[in-house]
Amino acid sequence: GKRMKITLVGMGMGNPDTLTRAAWSALEQAQRMIGARRLLEALPPHFGGLRLEAVAPQAILRLIEEAPQEKICVVFSGDTGFYSGAKKVTALLQEKGYEVKIHCGVSTVQYLAAQLGRSWQDVRLVSAHGVDCDVVGQVLCGEETFFLTGGDITPQTIIHRLCAAGLGGAQVTVGEALSYPDERIITQPAQALLEQTFAPLSAVWVRRPALDAPGGFGLADEQFLRGEVPMTKQEVRAAILGKLSVRPGETVYDVGAGTGSVGIELARLSPLVRVYAIENAPQALDLIEQNRGRFGVYNLTVVPGTAPDIFDEQDLPVPDAVFIGGSKGRMGDIIRTVCQKNPSVRLLVSAIALETLQQTLDACKQEGLTQIQVTQIAVSRTRPAGQLHLLMAQNPVFLIQASR
Repeated sequence: GKRMKITLVGMGMGNPDTLTRAAWSALEQAQRMIGARRLLEALPPHFGGLRLEAVAPQAILRLIEEAPQEKICVVFSGDTGFYSGAKKVTALLQEKGYEVKIHCGVSTVQYLAAQLGRSWQDVRLVSAHGVDCDVVGQVLCGEETFFLTGGDITPQTIIHRLCAAGLGGAQVTVGEALSYPDERIITQPAQALLEQTFAPLSAVWVRRPALDAPGGFGLADEQFLRGEVPMTKQEVRAAILGKLSVRPGETVYDVGAGTGSVGIELARLSPLVRVYAIENAPQALDLIEQNRGRFGVYNLTVVPGTAPDIFDEQDLPVPDAVFIGGSKGRMGDIIRTVCQKNPSVRLLVSAIALETLQQTLDACKQEGLTQIQVTQIAVSRTRPAGQLHLLMAQNPVFLIQASR
């Protein structure tokens, strides 16, 4: 027999004014209209079709199968191609042999852009609707970011996370009840909105100032503020980044962070890498904060305290990779604790003293980390002596890589 045609309609923002003419005409002729209650209630009363409430794809399919010969429209909020339930419904209907016709709608981001008189082609589009998302990382990925909210992440969550990370100056627009009579759109710096409350289902548009940071990795030592605090040198730092091979989305600890140079370079690999720089010396903590601001790496969190106790006191998230640059003589405890947190952690230790090398190897064996690779790096740099260039040796460093 002839394949049945089902029409999916993006209803725009909910107010029927945001329906396209094609969508309007399909709904006017429909004998069954299926979708979420708030959408069905928003349809003009003169649309005569039966209004049937269903959101789950299987429930929608059941209502279609009750009357396959009728003209059927399934309605979705916003646009069918923008974080829409239409995706799953389309796949299910096609699998069942139906022909699917889609009328696109006005998406939240289009509507809000028009209300603000802005364009949206360069905006990062992120859904925080019913999923956790790395708010700060997403905002660092581009100068403008648009969030659909709902579920655990509300506009307040976004505002609080930005302020906690040091991005309180970012300009935040919250759009509530868009297209309805009680629509409210407010634009303020994040810190000015901390006390406000918003409807959970809102659209949030964040604009942050441009970050003027140098490019590349393995930054020159002179680019960091360093005071009297020991620092991992450029060549060794570049090797550490190579060996840890951190990917976007991963969580990394920099233990005994010193000036923060390694943690900052790890954070610069991608805004979606989350770095926790753990340090207990007040002077070093001060330098990490300054260097963090200098490079705009707001995806790095400074954690004052001593490892490993601080991991649990601060309830830090499970690490994918851990770099240990200083252990205050507690190497065994630190390695044991990170292995408890994540048995498949990737570990990298830098050691200058032979004793530290031995303690690290012992601790790794104790924890059953069988993949162990030790690399010794000895770097010399030239210094001018009259007409000549002589090499000045720097301290040799051992890098111990370990995993299961």
